[in-house]
Amino acid sequence: MGALDHISELFDFSSHKKHKKRKQLQTVEIKVKMDCEGCERKVKKAVDGMKGVTQVDVDPKQHKLTVIGYVEPKKVLKRVLRTGKKAEMWPYVPYDVVDHPYAPGVYDKKAPTGYVRNPMDDPRTTALARASSTEVKYSTAFSDENPNACTVM
Repeated sequence: MGALDHISELFDFSSHKKHKKRKQLQTVEIKVKMDCEGCERKVKKAVDGMKGVTQVDVDPKQHKLTVIGYVEPKKVLKRVLRTGKKAEMWPYVPYDVVDHPYAPGVYDKKAPTGYVRNPMDDPRTTALARASSTEVKYSTAFSDENPNACTVM
């Protein structure tokens, strides 16, 4: 039956429209240099007018703009850059996600509290921030969180 359906769709001339692929709901996080409430309003107003945006949150303390909606991250970044503000995609990840948060290139003094730079963005720092399998094996051998760890200690 599948082959007959396929053939009937090929010869069906009743609808000439192609089906558009619908965008997925995404959360886009952008680091934006904002100094005052006027900057916040300017950035929020620029992004809020985009098609597909459902929610816009501005955190001036962390210089962070969070946009939720059916949007493309590159288009949101372009819209923010059009306001004249210095902006980039959010370069930080939570401190707990990285195995070695104090590795060179990962630790950033300017990062908000509890965050470090994402080591996956820079290929040079990826190897330094990730633990090797032997290192993980030896460090978890005596861990309190590992139920199979050595109990002699």
